[in-house]
Amino acid sequence: MELALSELSAKERYRLLIGLVVPRPIALITTRSEDGVVNAAPFSFFNLMGEDPPIMVVSLESRPDGSIKDTLRNIRWTGEFVVNLVDEAIAAAMHQASANYPPEVSEVSAVGLSLAPCREVAIERIAEAPASLECKVLQTVAIGPTRRIVIGKIFRLHVRDTLVDPATKRIREDAYHPVGRLYANSYVKTRERFTLPPALP
Repeated sequence: MELALSELSAKERYRLLIGLVVPRPIALITTRSEDGVVNAAPFSFFNLMGEDPPIMVVSLESRPDGSIKDTLRNIRWTGEFVVNLVDEAIAAAMHQASANYPPEVSEVSAVGLSLAPCREVAIERIAEAPASLECKVLQTVAIGPTRRIVIGKIFRLHVRDTLVDPATKRIREDAYHPVGRLYANSYVKTRERFTLPPALP
């Protein structure tokens, strides 16, 4: 089968692409509103894009009616956001946070999570997250009428103590169990891993 994306509807493109490009990392992104409410929304359209400088990219889309979602509105207001990575322990809470809560309700408390302070940004992180990355906006790029790509610089990293080898600064693979996003309500665990020998010319 061969498909020209220009001949498909946006919904058809979405279903095909998110079903093929899997698993995707998923995070709860926390932002703060003008009223001081901490919003937490799940995103699988995000990723790390470099370490020097450390760059995080998030893709945000408007609602079907064209209105701006809380995350983008808040990022525009503060210029800051926190990427809270999701592991098995908080996967159910992350999924529940995708419900359509009104702007005055913080998803964090609504789904039973809690907040912890950040150091470089004026937004809290999710205390239960295995890792949180404090980010400040470098640039926002408009991609069509409904999508914005936010490029942020990572200023500080919070990691659960048990996940990092203090000597090597490597993540302890046996202690870190992130989940990946597949499609719709489907996710994947990352416990089954394999190693390949070094590639040779």
